[in-house]
This record gives sequence, structure tokens and C-alpha cells, in this order.
Amino acid sequence: MTDDFSHLPASEQALAAGIAGTQPAVQRRAMAKAITLLESTRADHRARADALLDALLPRTGRSFRLGISGVPGVGKSTFIETLGLHLIGLGHRVAVLAVDPSSTVSGGSILGDKTRMERLSVHPHAYIRPSPSSGTLGGVAEKTREAMLVAEAAGYDIVIIETVGVGQSETAVSGMTDMFCLLQLPNAGDDLQAIKKGVMELADLVVINKADIDPDAATRARAQITSALRLLGMHAQHGHPDRGHDGASLWLPRVIQISALKGAGLDDFWGAVSTFRELQQASGRLAQRRQQQNLAWMWERIESGLRERFRAHPEVRGQLGELTAQVREGRTAASVAARRLLDLMT
Repeated sequence: MTDDFSHLPASEQALAAGIAGTQPAVQRRAMAKAITLLESTRADHRARADALLDALLPRTGRSFRLGISGVPGVGKSTFIETLGLHLIGLGHRVAVLAVDPSSTVSGGSILGDKTRMERLSVHPHAYIRPSPSSGTLGGVAEKTREAMLVAEAAGYDIVIIETVGVGQSETAVSGMTDMFCLLQLPNAGDDLQAIKKGVMELADLVVINKADIDPDAATRARAQITSALRLLGMHAQHGHPDRGHDGASLWLPRVIQISALKGAGLDDFWGAVSTFRELQQASGRLAQRRQQQNLAWMWERIESGLRERFRAHPEVRGQLGELTAQVREGRTAASVAARRLLDLMT
């Protein structure tokens, strides 16, 4: 691929060339600087980041995007490190974007996934970027999608996004990945009522980790979760038209058992992922899913940008405090106050 970054300013040219280059150390530094630029809230940095992202866009889209989630303690980091090393052994390059909860004091990452993935973080064919969630919806970092594009532009063909935990973040990550995997503990089958139905509906693959601790419990969990997925599958055509029982080209979510700590079951896991990928690519659903995700991303950014501009509007800022007080005290209807504030922008 021939890259032309000559239209960019000198600083962004250097970043783009470093990301597109073949020197691992230079590439990793360039990626880190680019993602830091993308995460900046300064207007001048945002303009530079937008130009860089557009220049890198032709190099993106050729990876497989895998979302990984599960309750705290399920072993996500151990699983991702073991899987990443396994995939590197198969010839892949792996990028991990781990979304950490944000510190309320410093705003920085709390969990520090690099310290929990010591072997993977130092491998020349891996790149790990922990990002603070910064209070965004469901704990998913606002810039995760853009960081994913940077990783793809650098030639990482497997991009893994790890979420904070079970909750709204799963919906967001499912909306930016090609496949969503939910990790469960061996005793999860006994607590299916505690598992959000919405999260189970999002899962393309359910993985029971730490199956070696209690094989019998893991087997029961697998059977019960499989039954739950079958029940949800009866309604698959409504929420997930790419799933169902009919037709060889349709994917039926399944449940597998692994032990990430011992490296057992990784071949089964990657075999299921590869089957899913092949079916989605052959049917054209993978490309369709990404198109829908890109449009949803655009509208999400539009809505977020409009909210920011609304709050920054001088006349709105002048009236917002008084009208907020009137609504709180019951002197003005919320809908009336909203229309008055919106009218100030016209």
C-alpha cells in the first residue's frame, strides 16, 4: 500500500508515517502519541486528530474486532493475555484496548491492564492501551473507536476491546465490534436470573472460564446457559437477524468451557470465532454490521456534539441556571423550559 501523508502538517505527517511504518518501537510510540491526541479535549488538538484520522482511514477496516466482557473476577485479563499470546503464535498481531474505570480524583485509569498482562504487554507483536472511561455511558471510553482505527492502521489484524464489567458498556462495545463474547464463572448457571437478559442477547459466544476449578459446576452452567440462549434464540430474528436456527449460514450463539490460566480450550474458542467470522463474511453480514455501526457512531457523535454546543451557547448559559431552578421548584414545566432554551439557539 502506498501512503501519501504529504497534505498533513509536519507533526501529523511524522505520526502517520510512524503508525504506517514497520519499525515496532517507532510504531508503538507513534500510536501512543496519536491516541493521546485523539483523547484530548482541546479544540486545536481535535482538529489535528481529525486530519490524522482521515489520512489513516484507507489503512483501516481489515482487522477482526472482538469484544470481551464479564463480571469482575471472571478472569478477563488472564484470558485476554493467554488468548493474545496464542494468536501471536498463530501469526497474528494483537491490539488490546482495555477500558478502565476512571479515578474520580485524577481522572486516570484505575485497573491498569498493562500491569495485569505483563507477558503480552512487552511482546513486539502486541499493543495494549488502557483508557480511562472518563464517565462516558456504560464505562466505554469515548475515543475507543478512534483508537481502534489507529491500531488497524498500524497493521494489527486482531483488535480486542475489554470492557469494565456487565452493564450498559456491553451495548456500546457490541456496537463497535464484529463479535461480542461474554465471560462467565462456573457457577453462573445457578444465577441466571441475576444475568441481564439484554446482555445475554448481545452475546455471540459465551465462555465459561475457570472451568478447571469445578468441572461439574462448569458443565451445569454450560447446559443452563445453552438452554437460556436457545430460548432467546426463538426471538433472534427480531433483534439479531444474523442469528437463528434455520440455514447453514446463520450463527447460533454457543457456550464453551475454558481455563485461561492453564491455556485449556483456546483452540475451541478460536475455532468458534473463526467459524463465526467466515459465516459473517460469506453472507455479507460483517460488512453490513460495520456500515450500521459507522452510521450509529456518526449520529452518536452528532448528538454529543450538539449537547456540548448547547451548553456552551452564551444565551443558553445565561438562562440555564434560572430555568433549571424553576423546573426544580415546580414553577415551570420541564417541556416548556426545554423549548425556551432550544429557542435561544435559533
